[in-house]
Amino acid sequence: MRPQRVGRALGIGLRVAGRIAGQRIAGGAQNAESQSAQAASAAQAVGGTAARVQAASQADGRAAGRTAGGVARGVGGFLRPFRRVGGILWLEVTGAFFLLPVAVFAPTLWRVRANWAHGPDHRLFLVTAGVMAVFLYLSISSFWRARKK
Repeated sequence: MRPQRVGRALGIGLRVAGRIAGQRIAGGAQNAESQSAQAASAAQAVGGTAARVQAASQADGRAAGRTAGGVARGVGGFLRPFRRVGGILWLEVTGAFFLLPVAVFAPTLWRVRANWAHGPDHRLFLVTAGVMAVFLYLSISSFWRARKK
C-alpha cells in the first residue's frame, strides 16, 4: 500500500471517528434532533432547501467544534504525565549520544598524550582534547538537566 493511500485512509478514519464521538458526546440523538429541529425551523422561516441545508450544516459544524475541543482537552490531560517523563528520557538519551564521541576520541588522546607540549602530534592532541571537552560538557549538562527535572 502506498503512503498516500495509508494517509488518506487514516485521515478519513479519523474524521469518521471524530464525527461519531462528537455525536455521542453532544448528547446523541436527542441533541441532534433538537439541533436539526431548530435548523429546520430557521430554514422554514428563511425558506427554501438551500437555507435548510446551510442551517443544518452550521449546527453540525458547531457541534463538531465543541466535540473536537473536548477531545483535545481529554487527550491533553491524558498525555500530560508522559510529557515530563518523555522530556527526562530525551535528555538522558541525548546525554548518552554525546558521550559516544568522547569514547571514540579517547584512544587518540591517550595515544598522543606524550606530545601535548611540543611533539609532532601537538595539534592533533589539542583538537582531540577540545572535541572531547565540548562533547563531555554537553553530555554532563544534559544529564544534569535531566536530574533537575
